[in-house]
Amino acid sequence: MWPGEGVRAQLAAWSRELRALCGGRAPQAQDLHLTLAFLGSVSAERLEAIESAAGKVTPRTAALILDRPGYWKHNRIAWAGASAVPAEIEGLVADLRTALTRSAIAFDAKPFVSHVTLLRDARQPSSLPALEPVRWEVGGFVLAGPATRPGGGRYESIRVWNAR
Repeated sequence: MWPGEGVRAQLAAWSRELRALCGGRAPQAQDLHLTLAFLGSVSAERLEAIESAAGKVTPRTAALILDRPGYWKHNRIAWAGASAVPAEIEGLVADLRTALTRSAIAFDAKPFVSHVTLLRDARQPSSLPALEPVRWEVGGFVLAGPATRPGGGRYESIRVWNAR
């Protein structure tokens, strides 16, 4: 899922605040996102099957409150997450992963953790600060892939599914 401009600005501010504590590399603001199912490297031939599978999933609306900073030591990532994930988003993740599985599309099947990566290669902070909660009005989901435009971000939208 890709946040709108206001949420993106708030997340970028969180990223700057955390970077002051633990260093690391912040993604470009336009690349901030929440992954529902990580597909890894995908051939162009598989895109149609992925779009078809995702098209069988009903997009949902929900208010996601990002109110929990976190740090994963194993991959040195600082992130912003939700302490409570709305049932609509849990259902969206389950439906999307089911559709991908039924279409024989491989994805990383680790349990879903609602988070937005804010820093990579970050040092573990002694403690994480309480951060002002960010309210994200989710209205659909996106198939994103590597950016193909020169000077673009790391990712770009391939297809968008919006709730009606």
